[in-house]
Amino acid sequence: MDRLANLAIGFVALSHVGFMVLEMFLWERPSGRRIFGKTEVQAKFSASLAANRGLYNGFLAAGLVWGLVSGSLEVKTFFLVCVVIAGIYGGMTAKRSIIFFQALPALVALALVYATR
Repeated sequence: MDRLANLAIGFVALSHVGFMVLEMFLWERPSGRRIFGKTEVQAKFSASLAANRGLYNGFLAAGLVWGLVSGSLEVKTFFLVCVVIAGIYGGMTAKRSIIFFQALPALVALALVYATR
């Protein structure tokens, strides 16, 4: 079961690397604009905000990888809880689907981490 928990954490970490790439590097490109529903003008004016958000997603991914490498329950828990909170907040303030794509996988991973204790 510990392996399943770590796979779930790895999935969440990889997802956040993907979010980082989308927000930092693809935001103004056609694929990024399509994914986020932005016009060319909207993407241009919000690019620095998106890059900032992408950087935070990169830090979340790095923290989750740190938890996997160190095996620390505390580190895993801290970063998974951060992802859950960020996902809920994003779902309430930006786009409801963030809850399902960000918060829910982290919540499942967190449950698996504690189910293996």
